[in-house]
Amino acid sequence: MMRPQFLVSCACFALLLTSACPGAFAAAKDEPQVVDGIAAVVNGDVITESQIRMLVGPRERLLHSQFHGEELQKQLKAVREAALKDLVDRQLIVQAFKKEQFTIPDYFVEQRMNDIIRENFGGDRNTFIKTLQAQNFTLSEFRKMEQEKIIVAAMRGKNVKPQTVASPSKIEEYYRTHHDEFTSKEEIKLRMIMIPSRGVDAAASQKALAEEILGKIAGGADFERMAQMYSEDSTRDVGGDWGWVERKTLAGPLEKIAFGLKKGKVSNIIELGGNYYIIKVEDRRGGETKSLADARPDIEKKLIEQESQRLQENWIAGLRQKATIRTF
Repeated sequence: MMRPQFLVSCACFALLLTSACPGAFAAAKDEPQVVDGIAAVVNGDVITESQIRMLVGPRERLLHSQFHGEELQKQLKAVREAALKDLVDRQLIVQAFKKEQFTIPDYFVEQRMNDIIRENFGGDRNTFIKTLQAQNFTLSEFRKMEQEKIIVAAMRGKNVKPQTVASPSKIEEYYRTHHDEFTSKEEIKLRMIMIPSRGVDAAASQKALAEEILGKIAGGADFERMAQMYSEDSTRDVGGDWGWVERKTLAGPLEKIAFGLKKGKVSNIIELGGNYYIIKVEDRRGGETKSLADARPDIEKKLIEQESQRLQENWIAGLRQKATIRTF
């Protein structure tokens, strides 16, 4: 029959899904035991709180190390809501699978189990079973979970079939509207001399000093040496060397002038915030934009992925629309 054959071929996608491993179980070993409860009911099928805890455990431990207080609670809530949504979607897909009377051969699920034991437990089935038992997880529960992963992958393969190519017009439109995505980060290697005004009374003399320095540089004086002698910012000892600087690092007026200079060029005096600046751009890199021909493969891949995601969301939305779902 076509149906079993279809599922066996499609189920290979499941091998790409995240598999269980000793670390994943061990990480939950010290978790306090919580009385199970009902998180949702999907067309009469129950999703439990323990299923959510199993799914979000590693992520929650990471969040506890990154956030505290209200922000931690906000992050935990978002993770649990996302996990419940995933479990509801999975249940809907499994129900659709059963409704269409598809089947997966037992040997295929068993082979998947053997692969997990070989890849993550060194082929030691006893260690695998003991790890499950330590987490109050039965072998049949784990087999059921892996079977559902295979079902989900197979059903997605059957119901989500995006085009394998993107139209030239869509590729060109994406390229035109995402120009920055194909432009490398622009950076300049910068040196700077800063002369403070020292207040209204000294402003004129300080500006005259800046003009004198600029004149010396124009006459051949070494910029680095001038910065060591006269600059009064934190880079003085290294000859005003700012290293490689990208956009949005400098104050707006300084950035505009600095990024407008060609390699090796020195600015005029820049007055900003009562201080006087002289900038030299020693080198430049980046700022090049890929041609449409070079960007085309990446754009096509992204558009196909977006289309696949859209079709999947529409398919799941259709299952949800027909379902009776209660959350608690």
